[in-house]
Amino acid sequence: MTDYFIYLLILAGSTYLIRAIPFALVKKNITNIYVKSFLSYIPYAVLVAMTVPSAFYATGSLASSVIGLFVGGVFAFRGKSLTVVAVISCATALLVDVILKFI
Repeated sequence: MTDYFIYLLILAGSTYLIRAIPFALVKKNITNIYVKSFLSYIPYAVLVAMTVPSAFYATGSLASSVIGLFVGGVFAFRGKSLTVVAVISCATALLVDVILKFI
């Protein structure tokens, strides 16, 4: 039980340091346009890194997952809303999964 609390304290400390060090080191506003551009894409990159791998295994069939992800990407690229993209992707994956079960 004490090992659990030791691990928890180490995890909490490392998580705090990761967030606190940039605030301690950077005191003024970032004016470099390249650094600002890089930092603005970090949330999107993290979201993609967390979402896309699980999207390939969400349906149990790689084919329906890939086709649903591709169709969702096409709709997202065309500027459709997040709700439309999600519904179309899910419906496409479901339709392909049903078709593959009948084949």
